[in-house]
Amino acid sequence: MAYEHILFDEADGIATITINRPQVMNALHIGVIEEMIDAVDRVRDEGTARVLVLTGTGRAFCSGADLAGGGAGGGKRRSGPPDAGAVLESHFNPLLERLFALPVPFITSVNGPAAGAGCSYALAGDIVIAGKSAYFLQAFVNIGLVPDVGSTWLLPRLAGRARAQAMMMLGEKIPAETALDWGLVYKVVDDADLAAATRAVAEKLAKGPTRSYALIRQGIRECLDKPLSEGLMVERRNQLQAGRTADFVEGVSAFLQKRPAQFTGK
Repeated sequence: MAYEHILFDEADGIATITINRPQVMNALHIGVIEEMIDAVDRVRDEGTARVLVLTGTGRAFCSGADLAGGGAGGGKRRSGPPDAGAVLESHFNPLLERLFALPVPFITSVNGPAAGAGCSYALAGDIVIAGKSAYFLQAFVNIGLVPDVGSTWLLPRLAGRARAQAMMMLGEKIPAETALDWGLVYKVVDDADLAAATRAVAEKLAKGPTRSYALIRQGIRECLDKPLSEGLMVERRNQLQAGRTADFVEGVSAFLQKRPAQFTGK
């Protein structure tokens, strides 16, 4: 697929998807989502990238659905009542599920406002790094809708019910520093340092035990709603898989030989 609305780059094991619609603060419509799905599938299927970074061009990460440009394309039907959830089922949600299911770590580099669906995708990162000018906004209530693209599932788990509910019902901007205090993001850096800070984390992950990372990200989500005994069984199962990787053998050898490990992601 030729990309019109995003930029895709892969080098040194790091794949980067950049939403590239700065004239509308990287707002999303169906075409953008289709390109992002294609790029995420490339990362999944080609097997050469060992980490994925998602960011935006210009002064915004993503302002959410492009209401003026068909972002809520499923909102109108040829007949019958409107269905504002149709485009979620067909496009926005499949992208989120693909991001969660990736076999490699997923970093979001939040370079400005992250609103609506953009807020959901930003906070879906395994590691979220934000510039100081970034903010997070659940804007849905301002147009009479409800949070979507996983927000209702994700935000209470990150910030707790009280903060998540206030964020959703009041529709207020949450500055980057507040998001850090709430546990929504991993790190906040000066805007000028965002690219370098993101690159440093991506490079570390790209040289790490990729299959271990995949088991960690899957295990955390699986254990969120399980009692302790079931969570222990998830860890037991995942440790079995991790213990059969070449990276485990290399990691132990490197430890015993007092040298840095050279992981291959296998």
